Amino acid sequence: MKDCCAKKYHQNMPFSLKDLTRGSFVLSTLAATVGISAVSMSADRAAWGAIASPASSPASSLAASSTTVIDADIDIFQPLSASPQQLAQATSLWESKEIRGIYMSRYQVTGDTNEETIRSRVRYYKQQGINTIIHGVWGNGCPMYDSEVMNQKFGVTSCPNAFQPEWLDWLIDEAHAQDMQVHAYFEKGIKLDVQSPIFEIAKENGWFVPGVDRTYAPVEQYVLNVENPQVSEFFEQILAEFVTRYPTVDAVQWDDYLGYYEAVSSGVDRTAQLTEFVQKMRNGMKQSNSNVSFDICHHNPYWGARYFAADWERWNADRVFIQAYNDANFNDELGYIEQNEGIAISDNQLHRLPEIINNPNIKSVLIFPTSGDPITAARRVHETIGGR
Repeated sequence: MKDCCAKKYHQNMPFSLKDLTRGSFVLSTLAATVGISAVSMSADRAAWGAIASPASSPASSLAASSTTVIDADIDIFQPLSASPQQLAQATSLWESKEIRGIYMSRYQVTGDTNEETIRSRVRYYKQQGINTIIHGVWGNGCPMYDSEVMNQKFGVTSCPNAFQPEWLDWLIDEAHAQDMQVHAYFEKGIKLDVQSPIFEIAKENGWFVPGVDRTYAPVEQYVLNVENPQVSEFFEQILAEFVTRYPTVDAVQWDDYLGYYEAVSSGVDRTAQLTEFVQKMRNGMKQSNSNVSFDICHHNPYWGARYFAADWERWNADRVFIQAYNDANFNDELGYIEQNEGIAISDNQLHRLPEIINNPNIKSVLIFPTSGDPITAARRVHETIGGR
């Protein structure tokens, strides 16, 4: 999930009652189902944008109306008087989604994170109604596991972060014991920054396309040229090695870092080259382990192809989840979402959950915490659907 997709809002913003009732949660039929009342909202949610963002409700017009200041510490999504039957119905709707996933970065297992911590976290997410853990295993040009491919090519076995070598084995084992899935997330895709352990080698070997990608400021990203045979071979080998090393992982997932942002294209259309690269990487993975799903979490197909050279409809992905982090365009994305495997939203968009889980055409939901705190995000998801 990208920080640029999260909007910033003011605490103690004044709202009229009319503004509140415009919220999608209030309009959702599920609101009546679970007995939720829009009494107030938490400042860390993008409900500000859905109900009365500065763009849609200028401060001047709000000031002219009869307003009340909303306490930023009270949760808008509190089940107030729902019966056990109503709560059960809401839970049933949520559990009908095929994948109910939550993302956590590779840094969640750094330091002294031990086996019991990892296993207990898995059980916690299960209790919150999550059935899929989307965990970072790669980022900035290096894996968060000991890799022989890395060792042979670069003389290092993994990212420089400290982690327990068995962490992913523990995670997968416990998740499967809890009837959950693990999707391995290849964060940052083909992009590196200067902190990458392979940055200097990539630079010396001319592996980057010209320019600097500042799509997600303030970090400056350098994008690998997938037309380079050394780059292409490296990724093919890494992915094949991963699904061989972890044969029971359920899926690997890539996002919009697998793309060339228009601003750094230098007028060169790399769509065909990126498509060929992904197809080869995916086919090599399937030859090594056909049981692992090759998934994409990306922009809608028009946006991806137009602005990221990512014509992912030709990538032969097993499943595609549409990023809908820009809440202002949420309704415009629904058609794409319903035609694919599901939706990816941030924890600033939990006010969207009722309409999402009430929509039978949205098969799966992925939650990406902008806060970097998946534990709290999972609890909030559970509470939003009426959990106790």
